[in-house]
Parts: sequence; structure tokens; C-alpha cells
Amino acid sequence: MNNFWLTIYALPVLAIFIWYLRARYRREESSIRAAEEAIDASMIEPPSLHPVIDPLKCIGCRSCVNACPEHHSHAVLGMIRGKARLIAPANCIGHGACKRACPVDAIELVFGTERRGVDIPTVKPSFETNVPGIFIAGELGGMGLIRNAIEQGRQALDSVLKLKGIGRGDRYDVVIVGSGPAGFAASLAAMDAGLRFVTVEQDSLGGTVAHFPRGKLVMTQPAILPIVGKMKFTETTKEELLKFWQGVEQKTQLKVNYNERVTSVVPVPSGNGFEVTTTKASYACRAVLLTIGRRGTPRQLGVPGEEQEKVVYRLIDPAQYEGQHVLVVGGGDSALEAAHSIADTPGTTVTLSYRSAAFSRAKAANRNKVEQLAAAGRLRILMESNVKKIRNDDVVIEYRGKAYRLPNQAIIVCAGGILPTGFLKSIGVEVETKFGTA
Repeated sequence: MNNFWLTIYALPVLAIFIWYLRARYRREESSIRAAEEAIDASMIEPPSLHPVIDPLKCIGCRSCVNACPEHHSHAVLGMIRGKARLIAPANCIGHGACKRACPVDAIELVFGTERRGVDIPTVKPSFETNVPGIFIAGELGGMGLIRNAIEQGRQALDSVLKLKGIGRGDRYDVVIVGSGPAGFAASLAAMDAGLRFVTVEQDSLGGTVAHFPRGKLVMTQPAILPIVGKMKFTETTKEELLKFWQGVEQKTQLKVNYNERVTSVVPVPSGNGFEVTTTKASYACRAVLLTIGRRGTPRQLGVPGEEQEKVVYRLIDPAQYEGQHVLVVGGGDSALEAAHSIADTPGTTVTLSYRSAAFSRAKAANRNKVEQLAAAGRLRILMESNVKKIRNDDVVIEYRGKAYRLPNQAIIVCAGGILPTGFLKSIGVEVETKFGTA
């Protein structure tokens, strides 16, 4: 009888244990697949701050995996052979929640890797660089998390307020470069403080955020904006956040000079201010706050006709290209995503041009999507091709040694960006290359 009851009680326990092992096995298989896909797509380098996990300290509790805000959207951390691993490094945007969640302090947050360094400008706790009067906040300083970038923008503006010569009246108190999270917060803080300032942005509101994939979860913790106060959502997508910022911009009547890029920052002879030159104007100011992110200036093709309005450097809305002949140039994820999303728009004719023989830098899902569309005749792919000339109604492409003219109403160039390191050095800001260090 005792053996009977022991068996009755043991069976549920055994079933639960078997279920646990099978679930653990499925999760580990999923992590291995994600890691292999990242390797196949050459997406193994994290863009900014990221975790390094000590396998000797890791106890395999999954706390870091569960704490990652990106966990439900796409793979970042996973479990392999009972230990936590950064399985999709390119998806990590530096939330740091994994480190806080680890109960045994097995995680260190670092910049760069042994293979690829990350250039980080040297800044003081006040966000001032080695050049007095030039400040840096946000992603450019290594902080990619939106909530922290917003806070940095506000704090950096507080430091600007303490400079001698602020409020003199015959010049701008500060030129804010960039309208991403840090720049937007700094601009509102400058407005709130009554400063004479100008904000310039080479692209559009949101900076790097505007370039995130559609529907991406971009905030997971509340943030406080000057003038506005606490933002009343804890989780929001790129589209919701940009819509909120646009509403704030209109309500506060904040003025941002869009499509205006800074070309030089030169100290004035007195050493107590700067002359900031852009593609449209020149501004005398006491201080400069750089919140330009790490994406840099879009890399251009350098071909005749590229100055036309039909040439842009990122996709905003696929629907705007309905019924048009569209050329997408590039071989990374942004190019492939632009090509297949426009190809899904009714009435479009889409050509994807790439100078190399393979899409080695793109994720497998994007490669598969464009290949399926090409096989179905809804997308034309020209590998090892180069744009030679852009004209009003067509474009000339060199493909396999011959020049072809394609009807064209729109061109999207996704050729990456020129990182801001050179610009920083040109204005005297010290930059340190970090290879897997904090």
C-alpha cells in the first residue's frame, strides 16, 4: 500500500520534472539557433554598451534573460549549456537591466570588443569635454538607452547654465546639435531656462530613434522631460514615442532647424565661445552641446544628380511610393527592409542594387524575404552593380560591365553613415577607443 501511494505522489512530480527538462531543452535550442543566425549574418558586434557574462560566476538562473526588455521582441540573451550568453549582440542596445538582475554579479557592462573597438569621447561628470564649452550627451557618449539619454540632455544643459557669459545677449547661449532623446530634452530645458539657443538637426525629429525598425519597443521605463514632466507611459514603440514628441514640439512651439548639418565648430579668438557653421547658416555662441548620436552622417553615392529631392537616405513610409519606380541602394538590413516593405506596397516597381556579390551583413530573415519577393517577380535584385548617374526620370546603373537605364521616381540610399569620430577630433575633442572595457 505504501508503494502505491508513493507511486501516486511521484508521478506528478516526475511529470513536472520531465516538462521542465523539455522546456529547458526547447529554450536552449532556440538560443543556439539565434546565435547561429547572428553568426551567419555577421551580426556579432554589439553597437554600444553591452554585457560580458562570466561563465564561472553564472549560476544559470535566467534572471538576466528574463530582465532584458528586448526579450519578448527578439533574442538578445539566452541560455546555452546552462549558462547565460549574449546570443544576438547586434540587438543589444545597452539597457543594463541584465546586470541589475544578476544575483551573483556575473555581468559587467562594457564598450567594444576585442575584435572591434568603440570610439567614446572623453567627458567629465558635467558632460563637458576636454574642450571647455563643448558638451556631449546621449548615445554619442556611449549611452544608448533613451531614458538615460533624456536625463543626460537635461543634466548637460544644467552644466551649460553654470558657464560664465551665459545670458550676455549678443550671441546664442548654446547651440544644440541633434534632436534625438538627449537633444530634445536639452532643447526643452533650454527653453524652460529662458536661454537664447538654436537646435539644428541634419535629419528629422527623433535622431537615431526615427531609424529603428517599425514597431520596435524603444522605452521600458518612465522618463522626465523638462516642461512636460513625467512621460506617462512605461512601454512604448518607436511610432508612439515619435508621435508624443511631435505633440510636445507643437504644444511648446519648440523650433528645430531640420535638414541642417554642422560642418565646423571654431573657438572665437577670445576663447570664450564658438562660431558654429552649418550647411545653412553660422551661429556665434557661448557653448555647444553635441547630441548627434553614433549613426553619423549618411554616406552618399557621390554621383551626378544625387542632389535631387527624390534621393533620400532612409525609408519613412512605404505607402508614399505607391505606383512608383523605386531604387534601393545597399546591402545591409536597412536596405533590405526598405526594399521588401516597398515591394509589398501596391503598384510599386522596386530594384535593389548592391555593389557586392552577397548580402553578408544582413539578417537571414531579411535575406529570405527579398529572395522570396525576387523569385515571385515582385522585386528585382542587381548584385555587383553600381549607380553611375541619377536623372529626373531615370537612373543609370552599371551591371555586369554594361550600363542600363531604369525608369525611376525615387531613390533610397542605405549605405551606412560616416561616424562622427573624425568630426570630434577636428574640433579638438579627445576620443578613446575601448576594446571591451567599461
